Amino acid sequence: MALALCQQLGVDHLIRIIDIATNDELFLRYGVTIPVLSIDDRELEWPFDVQQLQLWLENNGITYHK
Repeated sequence: MALALCQQLGVDHLIRIIDIATNDELFLRYGVTIPVLSIDDRELEWPFDVQQLQLWLENNGITYHK
């Protein structure tokens, strides 16, 4: 669903998917909050809706298309 929201805003081409299942450190860190969007040290953890995603993108200087 998070990917669908990113596709809706036209930013899915910026996404790199990382499987945390084989990384104990990431699995412990994120666990139930995946998926997580991350830019540098700023993160948006699931659950989020399209409005929260838009605000997060704007706050991080990312242009999106409605």
